[in-house]
Amino acid sequence: MNIILLGAPGAGKGTQAEVICDKLQIPTISTGNIIREALKTGTEMGLKAKSFMEA
Repeated sequence: MNIILLGAPGAGKGTQAEVICDKLQIPTISTGNIIREALKTGTEMGLKAKSFMEA
């Protein structure tokens, strides 16, 4: 099962994702968290994302 939540920053996507995933007993994957971690650790993906963010 794939569920994608879209919305503006602060719209409550993360909050709703937690509720839905807890209820359905499925994992939560946050692309924002993945990108922030990649930026912090300086991975190849993080460096690529940084180049787009600074453009």
